[in-house]
Amino acid sequence: MTEQKNKLVIFQSQEIRRVWHQDEWYYSVVDVCGALTQSPDAGAYWRKLKQRLNQEGSEVVTICHGLKLVAPDGKSRVTDCANAEGMFRIIQSVPSPKAEPFKRWLAKVGAERIQEIENPELAQERMKAIYEQKGYPSDWIDKRLRGMAIRQNLTDEWKERGIQEHRDFAILTAEISKATFGVTPSEYKKMKQLPEKSNANLRDHMDDLELIFTMLGERMTTEISKEEQPDDFDASKAVAKRGGHVAGNARKDAEKELGRSVVSKRNYLELDTKETMKKSREDD
Repeated sequence: MTEQKNKLVIFQSQEIRRVWHQDEWYYSVVDVCGALTQSPDAGAYWRKLKQRLNQEGSEVVTICHGLKLVAPDGKSRVTDCANAEGMFRIIQSVPSPKAEPFKRWLAKVGAERIQEIENPELAQERMKAIYEQKGYPSDWIDKRLRGMAIRQNLTDEWKERGIQEHRDFAILTAEISKATFGVTPSEYKKMKQLPEKSNANLRDHMDDLELIFTMLGERMTTEISKEEQPDDFDASKAVAKRGGHVAGNARKDAEKELGRSVVSKRNYLELDTKETMKKSREDD
């Protein structure tokens, strides 16, 4: 799964943000409260509930962790999160007819994650099913899944070089993108007219050629980094630029042969996600 896909799960058409922390999933308490109560201001609901629990001397609040999650405006903000056990305890304090279905859903998601750790191919199969439900063609899905594996190899290599911060990953990715396509990911999203305040994944809106050159840039960056083993961020940044240039030169050659730009303004926003939502409801 991609990093972004890992961070979102669906409960009855409601998006629940989550983050992998201390070897387990932590879920956004605000998102869970919103899904259970349908409150127009889930943040305010959780603040009031947290205040009441504190006054009652409940230990529930102490098991929450302030972790960074991507907000609707696209910025990362510290948000109260709890693991599956903590969420079960919080749900007990939320009067809602959806409590039992949510408990079953939470247990199912946790079980799936354990299965994926034991057999990573299951995660790939689940992602394939999601893209199929959204209406993507099978040959595109194959490239997208391959791109995920290449991306994971790259981020693992960056971690080996001592790079851990999400912000640094974004900077290095932007260097590869600029060298490959001539634009940063944020500029690319604007060109494709993807909503600014959304979690839209740019790669989910790339066509076959765009995915191929993205993979080439990231794979070359991984190979150069493994060979040279850069020992600081600036050196890794230079490597990212070089890896992207290999893909960028290949892209320019392809454009000469095709007589058109590989960089496309097309997006896949028109794909129908109703089947995905329907399937999520059926599984709950």
